[in-house]
Amino acid sequence: MRILSIDLETYSAVDIRKAGLYRYAENAEILLFAYAWDDEPVHVIDFTADETLPNDVMVGLWDEGTLKTAYNAAFEMHVLNQWVRMHSSKSELPAETAFMKPAQWFCTMVQGYTLGLPGGLGAVGKVLGIPEDKQKLATGKRLIQYFCKPCKPTKANGGRTRNYPLDDLEKWELFKTYNAQDVEAERAIRKRIEWAFPNATERRLWCLDQAINDRGVLVDQRLIREAVTFDARIKEEAMDEARKLTGMPNPNSNAQALDWFEEQEGYRPATLDKKFRAEYLKTGESEQVKEFFQLKNLLAKTSVKKYEAMRNMVCRDGRVHGMLQFYGAQRTGRWAGRGVQLHNLPQNHMEDLDDARQIVRQGDYDFLSCFYDNPSDVLSQLIRTAFIAKDGCRFIVADFSAIEARVIAWLADEKWRQEAFANGEDIYCASATQMFGVPVVKHGINGELRQKGKVAELACGYGGGVNALKAFGADKMGLSEAAMQEIVDKWRERSPHIVAMWRDMEKAAKRAIRHKGVIVKYHHGVTFQTERGCLFMQLPSGRRIAYCQPSIKTEDGDYFQKESITYKGVIQASGGWGAVYTWGGKIVENLVQATARDCLAAAMLRLDAAGYPIVMHVHDEVILEMPEGKGSLADAVRIMCEPIPWAEGLLLNADGYETKYYRKD
Repeated sequence: MRILSIDLETYSAVDIRKAGLYRYAENAEILLFAYAWDDEPVHVIDFTADETLPNDVMVGLWDEGTLKTAYNAAFEMHVLNQWVRMHSSKSELPAETAFMKPAQWFCTMVQGYTLGLPGGLGAVGKVLGIPEDKQKLATGKRLIQYFCKPCKPTKANGGRTRNYPLDDLEKWELFKTYNAQDVEAERAIRKRIEWAFPNATERRLWCLDQAINDRGVLVDQRLIREAVTFDARIKEEAMDEARKLTGMPNPNSNAQALDWFEEQEGYRPATLDKKFRAEYLKTGESEQVKEFFQLKNLLAKTSVKKYEAMRNMVCRDGRVHGMLQFYGAQRTGRWAGRGVQLHNLPQNHMEDLDDARQIVRQGDYDFLSCFYDNPSDVLSQLIRTAFIAKDGCRFIVADFSAIEARVIAWLADEKWRQEAFANGEDIYCASATQMFGVPVVKHGINGELRQKGKVAELACGYGGGVNALKAFGADKMGLSEAAMQEIVDKWRERSPHIVAMWRDMEKAAKRAIRHKGVIVKYHHGVTFQTERGCLFMQLPSGRRIAYCQPSIKTEDGDYFQKESITYKGVIQASGGWGAVYTWGGKIVENLVQATARDCLAAAMLRLDAAGYPIVMHVHDEVILEMPEGKGSLADAVRIMCEPIPWAEGLLLNADGYETKYYRKD
């Protein structure tokens, strides 16, 4: 099979960071097309000079025997899709071939993600030690800013709003060099990591991911338009009230707010951030300050910006595309959100959701303000409902129940948990029953203990202690640190196999690091092996998680030396590349979440094969857009819960609902 490496440079007045790839591609113009066959030299085709693609490249774009590769291949695929649509009348190719097929493409960026590498082409080149003459040029950002985006009209540039090649021929020649160098960089990276090409299942999943993003989701543009208008009015009124209350010209000014607070309270805190405001609202005495902080919270509310994200991303077909990034969570392989960020949508708890939607859609702000105490909260709760099924269809929404709890019970062979799932018990009640030695029934006997069981299940499964309980709101339940420690102790006492799993997994990982090449087995098909500079944890599905450049670091503890596992990865706080610590509980978390991801992936492939079009998926939930009268929730749930060949004994369960607009049931 021949390989065609490709990199495009494009111009668009649309900001890809706000509008997303698909809307950008609809408005993009190809400037430069760099390509290389196999190991042959790189060529650059200048579309601005009316140069055309050679015939072998045109044929190669559609040839199933040619593997097209690019860094972030989705960009090249979708820009070329639009280019073909615009130029199809000039092409001799049949109309039905005028679309890029993901199965014929390979994305080097996604391949890097599977090895835990950073996302940027330049960053990956540096991490892999690619020779400088084959790395991405550092001048690229400035050249992209100059040629690929609109410019501000000035006297110096003659009032133009765009820079063309003739405006700076020297820069343009450098830009062509940059374009060619990106192909060199992508090719060098691909060759360095091609030994770890994903298996056939992951290739199928990547193709399915492209199909889901291509399909997109219809949005209620009227609801979005009115919600954005309402939010602006809410903030305008809040700003007016804050000015009247405080006398500040600009209540959003941190300096002015600190000055005012100091006048009221007699001291000046370091910050008036969200955490400080929340604490003061609970313990502060000044009603005036509390009122200001409530207005400040309203002004700072950002969840409704998701309406603006939808509006920015909506394409000509009225749908939002490209909201999911395959393998975006590099360690576990879970999908990540893009643009609207589906994974952190506000929940809805309103009983009269339909009524609220209609009020906003009708643009009746006064009625909304009279009928609801907190109009801003209403707008937040309606965000999900902006995703709607097209005419003649409805959404079937189905999600796995307690998937992580089921997976960890199966992996650790914690029998009482597996029995609880087999009997259809509520895991939070079952956990509380085990912890406190009394029967706990939801909304029944000892039902007040269920919440403690829930918090414990969420916080303790991966080795978390009191701080983890606090992160899940245990302190807000009124629990003291002593009470929280008791919960941690009881949970660990009643889940000995999970606790042992933390230790066993860490020991297995350390052994694999010390004895390179040796396969260290756990169970359920989980193994560890260090090769080619990576510690690999093989999952029950056969997929592998990579930890780059692993090592065991010895540090002095209070009473003894402690050995810690480190590896090189993206540091969450800074986004840079450096040493990351891990331990047994964290490795178990990676294993469980990655296995849960593989369960969802297997279900998605089955649903797709059964004719259930997936338009979105969020965490462990799938949203299917089905014609009225076709398919059913029961059938979708049945497909999701089918046994998985590599997960014998794992008890899956799912539930869901049907709806005309997306919501939380």
